[in-house]
Amino acid sequence: MGIYDRDYGRDDLQPGVHLSSPKTVTTILVLVTVAVYGLQIVFGPKFVSIFSLHSDWYARPWQVFQLLTYGFLHSPNGVQHIFWNMFALWLFGRDVEQRYGRREYVAFYLVAVVFAGIVWSIFSSANGISAAMLGASGGISAVLILFALNYPRRTVLMMFVIPMPMWLLACIIVGMDIMGAMGSPVSDRGGNVAFTAHLGGALFAYLYYRGGWKLENWLPGNFSLPRPGKKSNLRIHDPEDATQKTDERVDEILKKIQEHGQDSLTWRERRILEKASKEYQRKRQ
Repeated sequence: MGIYDRDYGRDDLQPGVHLSSPKTVTTILVLVTVAVYGLQIVFGPKFVSIFSLHSDWYARPWQVFQLLTYGFLHSPNGVQHIFWNMFALWLFGRDVEQRYGRREYVAFYLVAVVFAGIVWSIFSSANGISAAMLGASGGISAVLILFALNYPRRTVLMMFVIPMPMWLLACIIVGMDIMGAMGSPVSDRGGNVAFTAHLGGALFAYLYYRGGWKLENWLPGNFSLPRPGKKSNLRIHDPEDATQKTDERVDEILKKIQEHGQDSLTWRERRILEKASKEYQRKRQ
């Protein structure tokens, strides 16, 4: 029988307002970006200048960190920039995170930000333009395109009104970025949009999906992300507690199978199910 005869639908939510730690890495990325935006407001233009991506950053190799930090900055002239970027990340990122797993998702997002920044820098230098860029749009474009590649027939509402399959929305967005980049490789003069960064993120998502890359393999073996909502300063070996954690993890994986099918599981999740199944069978004997 194994683990597949276990109940995993739980309805133990209590009525009322509940305050808890964020449950997904996507939410954590949104909160971190909002926190950085707060730092921008506090420290002003100097802070923004240091951590924005300058098109000639390669002339000052010690500023290579800008290839990552620019993705957590947003325009201080209004909240529209950060609001729409974080809304898109929250909207599409959760499914991508569930599809690929926490570690892989974080690696994908951060590498996409860097890749988009490099593409933008190349086009800027090729056109002899000196500029600075900020915003998470390159990484978010990568998340959006990867979502479309995995769920092409998922129905979405363009402008919150027009229903269409996700593949069509992705084509429209990429087409608009291509037209914008043809007008200005660095930015649209009216809206200050870094179209080439968007296209860089989209290209990275396509290469990642088609190549079947596993970015988490590049991470150190002992690297792990903090589990949202779970903190422990004292580590005590407790077999019952370990069993409970395994059960909780199995419940999460089974719920994922119910919603997205077995093909959505990562290699690590399959291993967890195999080990748990053997353990349950051993206890039944």
